[in-house]
Formats: sequence, C-alpha cells, structure tokens
Amino acid sequence: MRFIIIGIVLIFVGFIILGGFGGNYQAATLESNEFGTCYEYSDDAPPAEINCSYKIFDQTVFFALIIGFIGAGIFSLIKGVRGDWDSKVKPEDIVGPGNNQNGNSDDSKKD
Repeated sequence: MRFIIIGIVLIFVGFIILGGFGGNYQAATLESNEFGTCYEYSDDAPPAEINCSYKIFDQTVFFALIIGFIGAGIFSLIKGVRGDWDSKVKPEDIVGPGNNQNGNSDDSKKD
C-alpha cells in the first residue's frame, strides 16, 4: 500500500512541476527552430542573445527530471500492485497481538 501511495504522489508531483514550469522550457526549441538564435530574458535588463545549445541542455535536464519523477512513480505503482511482499513476514518478525511464538497466550494465563 505504501508503494501505491508513493507512486501516486510522485506522478502527481511530476505533472504539477511540468504544468507549472514546463512553459518556460518550451521556448528554447521554438526559438532554435524558428529563428536560429536564443535569448535570455530577465525582468531588469533587455534580452541578451545566448547560445541555443545551453538553453536546450537546460530544457533536456528539466524534462529528464520530470521523466524521472513520473518513471519512479510508475515503477512504484507496479511494485505496489504486483507485490505481496508486505504480507510475507517471517513468524519470528511478527510483533503485537496474535504473536503466539512463545506459547504464552492470554488463554494460558487464566487461573
């Protein structure tokens, strides 16, 4: 169950980051394909021309990070759905009520 929850959270975070910041990283491909030159934009200075390969590298790293989040989420979902690993616990590792390993149960303590 934990892996399913972790998988859902990772996929959700990946799509939220992609939706929030993905538009900033689309411009590199458009500028490179359409104009051949790329610009760095800032609030307090005019646009400065930069090498497009740097901007495309930043875009590639961003999308690789997003694919990593979503891929890890999918892997976690598959592991959580397929696995019965959490129900396979050795009897000596079980703690809490119902562990009658020592032979001391509540029924044997009666007078």
